[in-house]
Amino acid sequence: MSAFFTFLRLELADARRSRWALFTAALYVSLAGAFVWLGLRESTVLGFTGLTRVLLNLANALLLLTPLLALVATHGAVVRARTSGFCELMLTQPVRRSSWFLAVLAARLLVLVGPLALVLSGCLLAGLTVAPEDGLAMVAFKGLSICASLVFAFVGLGLFISTCVKTPERALVWAVVLFVVTAALHDVLLITVLLRTSLPPQVVFVLSMVNPGEAARVGLLTSVDPELSVLGPVGFWVANALGERLALALAVAWPSLVGALAAGAALLRVRRLDLIA
Repeated sequence: MSAFFTFLRLELADARRSRWALFTAALYVSLAGAFVWLGLRESTVLGFTGLTRVLLNLANALLLLTPLLALVATHGAVVRARTSGFCELMLTQPVRRSSWFLAVLAARLLVLVGPLALVLSGCLLAGLTVAPEDGLAMVAFKGLSICASLVFAFVGLGLFISTCVKTPERALVWAVVLFVVTAALHDVLLITVLLRTSLPPQVVFVLSMVNPGEAARVGLLTSVDPELSVLGPVGFWVANALGERLALALAVAWPSLVGALAAGAALLRVRRLDLIA
C-alpha cells in the first residue's frame, strides 16, 4: 500500500505539473457555465427552463465529452512509460507492477471525476440556495453516477489499449477509433446496419446494448422521460421491460463492469508484459 500511495502521489503531481487537472476542471466549469447561461434564459415554449433541466442537459453533453477525455488521458499511460524508460527504472525498485498500475488507474479517475463532482456539487448548492426545485439533488446524483461509471469504463479501455500497442502513435489511433465507434458514430452505424443488411433487429439492439455509452444515455433519458417516448416503440419496450430504476441501475452497472473487465485485462498484461521496450 505504501508503494501504491507513493505512485499515486507521483501521478497526481505529474497531472498537476502538466496542467491536466486544471484543464479538465476549466473545461467542466466552462461547459456548466454555458449551460446555466443558456438554460436559465426564458424559453417556456420549448420547456428548457429551470436548473433541473440545465443539469440534465449538462450531463447529456458530458456523456459525449468524458469518454474522449478518459481515452486521451489513458491511451498512452503504459506505452509511454515503457518507451521513456520509466518502467525500466521501476523494475529496479522493490515494488510490484500492480501497485504502479493501480496508482495510474486511481490518478486518472481522480483527475477526471473529482472536478466533475465539485462542479455538479456547486451547481446543486447554488440551485438549492437561489431557486430550490423538487428533485434537483436526485438529478445531480444520477448525472454524477452515470458520468463516473462511463469515465471508469473508458479509463479501463484506454489502459487496455495502452498495454496492447508498441508506440504512442498507434495507441492514439486506436483511442480515436474507439471513441468514434462508441460515442460519435454509433447511432449512425446502427441505422446503417439496419438499412443495408438483413440482420435481425434483435442483433442490432444487442450491439447497441454492448456499448456503455448507449446504456448511459438510456439511463439518463429515463430521468427526463420515464416512458422513453423519444425513442419510439423501442423506448416504450425498454421502459416497460426495465422501468426507470432498473434502467438507471444498468446505466451505472454495465459501464462499471466494462471498465472493471478492461482494467483487469490490462493489469494482467502489465504483470506478464516485457516492460523494457
